[in-house]
Amino acid sequence: MEPAGWAVRVPTGYTLGAWKICSGIATGGWSSVYEARRTAQGRDDVPDRVALKFIPTGTLNRRQLGHLADMTHREMRLYERLEHPRLIRLFDTLTVDDPAHPGLDGAAVLVMELASGSLADLRREHGAGAVPDAPRLLAEVCEGIAHLHAEGWVHGDLKPSNILIMADGSVRLADFGLAAELEGTHGYLPPLGSSDYVPPERWTEPLGQRGMPVRTTADIWAFGVIAHQMLTGSFPFAGTTARGRAAAAAEYAGGKATPALDPSLPAEWREVIADCLTPRHADRREHSAERLLARVRELAADRPVAASRTPAASRPRALARLVVPVVAAGIVLLPVHGDGAGIPRQERRTSAQQGDIRQGERPASAYSKWFRTDADIPRRYYDLIVQAGTMCHEAGVYPASVAAILKAESGFDPRLSDPVKNEYGIARWSPEVLQLYLPPGRRSVVPKPPFTPEDSIPALGRYLCRFAPALEAVPGDPALNLAASYRTADYVIRQEHGIPERLRPYAERVRRALSRYRPAAPSPVASAGERPPD
Repeated sequence: MEPAGWAVRVPTGYTLGAWKICSGIATGGWSSVYEARRTAQGRDDVPDRVALKFIPTGTLNRRQLGHLADMTHREMRLYERLEHPRLIRLFDTLTVDDPAHPGLDGAAVLVMELASGSLADLRREHGAGAVPDAPRLLAEVCEGIAHLHAEGWVHGDLKPSNILIMADGSVRLADFGLAAELEGTHGYLPPLGSSDYVPPERWTEPLGQRGMPVRTTADIWAFGVIAHQMLTGSFPFAGTTARGRAAAAAEYAGGKATPALDPSLPAEWREVIADCLTPRHADRREHSAERLLARVRELAADRPVAASRTPAASRPRALARLVVPVVAAGIVLLPVHGDGAGIPRQERRTSAQQGDIRQGERPASAYSKWFRTDADIPRRYYDLIVQAGTMCHEAGVYPASVAAILKAESGFDPRLSDPVKNEYGIARWSPEVLQLYLPPGRRSVVPKPPFTPEDSIPALGRYLCRFAPALEAVPGDPALNLAASYRTADYVIRQEHGIPERLRPYAERVRRALSRYRPAAPSPVASAGERPPD
């Protein structure tokens, strides 16, 4: 039976090599994990029951595949280089060769140790109370983090569901799709992460061709959140939803509030968690994983914390709870809102520069410096198109080019639905790719169609700004190269040194639209994607 709603659906009893699928374990937005048992003779060092992680690298369009391939390569590279008792073991890699099952054909499969559960399972089991033996579990988590950091890696997506519990009760870190290898003090990863565990600085970092910079201190922050959950049953930031807690973290990062640390925490653990949750990463750097491990080991050995069954909601708060303001739906991890989310500070523009005004207040003629207002660009999308086209100072990114791509993709149809290609809305986004280009506070969940123009069009601007630098050396019109990249993937355009033959008809549609949309007398900077005149 195929699990409904899973990223990769594999029927029970399906056989791959020496393995037969027994049942589903867990799924994420990109991959799914199944328990499997051995059906044929195999290696002596591999147990008879394993976990198979299916990654659909053969069944996605190229725009999806570009991002997923990057995450898969990260995970494989880490497994190739690191081995430690606190990291889940990889035994083998397989590729599905099964044209009769097109949803599986070509998928990459990781054969891994089988766990009995995760810290997330323990948290659910114990509800609002502390998890028994939490100090020992946290010490083992810290051992895994310290090993990663010592070897020059950042996990990048540390959270309870990615920390596995083995049959003997020991801990393993898992899911390294967002792991980053350090280059000096930084690594780079895609603009993803679970908002409850992402440090405040993540979304203020510039989003470049290689992704967002990340430091080891990101894992330290995540450990602080996890430790508070394990020891108290509650988050260190107030809020009934992840979005609300993200807003509370933003208030804290801005110096406007303090964390709502549970008063039941012993002083020693309170100090450790407070150090992990230092708002500035430069200050958090003093609390390295190696030092943190020594402190946590001492607390685990000498000062165990008894499990509490008192619901967190009924406990008194020694500290005032954070005040979460009522704001519009665009709450993000830090007070950086939709226009510039994920865009380098030096490339963000002010509202006045972007023409960010209420729809209908500016006459159509005021947009003539960005595109022809006598063309077929719908008036209701003018502001969104200007917003998307003026997010950065990159060649090929300007409002007329954004409008031309929307014309080629959907004919400006916000209701477009193409389930066969898994593309929806005015910009024909696939859900898993749109997720990467939403405002920061919304990137932890794969969005479900239909997609609004208010989400789709700014996300297109973020995409173009990210990949424009990667195509600078490619000959041809930068706007057309970027459009072709959006339809396929940037690496395809680089490999082909231009637009491949199969995309010529699409590029021609963009070119024709662009010729109609460019202003009658565009300024040199506007047509090159530079800052438009105010």
